Amino acid sequence: MSVATAEKINSVAAAQSGVGADVRALRKNRSMTLSEFAVELGRSVGFVSQIERGISEPSINDLRTIAKIFNVPISFFFGEHESDPAEARHIVRAGSRRTLGSGEGRLIEELLSPDLGGSFEIVRSEFAPGAELSEPLQRPTEEAGYVISGVFEIEISGKWHTLHEGDSFRFANETHRWRNHQQEPAIVIWVISPPVY
Repeated sequence: MSVATAEKINSVAAAQSGVGADVRALRKNRSMTLSEFAVELGRSVGFVSQIERGISEPSINDLRTIAKIFNVPISFFFGEHESDPAEARHIVRAGSRRTLGSGEGRLIEELLSPDLGGSFEIVRSEFAPGAELSEPLQRPTEEAGYVISGVFEIEISGKWHTLHEGDSFRFANETHRWRNHQQEPAIVIWVISPPVY
């Protein structure tokens, strides 16, 4: 087997296992069993298990359904494959970040972590002017953030805090919500453990 052929096989295998690992992480982060996920997807438990283990590759229609189940854009499953396979587990290049969520609420998020398989995720969040999470959110996580630019307001356990460039925060298992009432975007690096996407 030639070196080029071996590299291509390794690249395809890495891409398939990457999708499978992401699907498994998304499922586990939502405390969904393999059986529940199979029912939602309309597939057998064996098939979804093979996807998660990188043995089978989901069709584009399966990926669309998976993206809908987990509220991520379908492009989320492809961003990782644009990077160098030798770096895929460790490095995320600026042009290869994966977009998270739906972009609703004037919030754009990008995954800075290579995948969702670790004990935490790092997210770049850009809150457009007027962005606001109106209802408090509570999840079983520890979260921290660092304001890169702009003015960011966050309510933690009922108390509002105004953060400026260079300020940071941390909370665990507490209600929180956020807003940006300024005329400029606020950019925050957010660390969440365990991953929620």
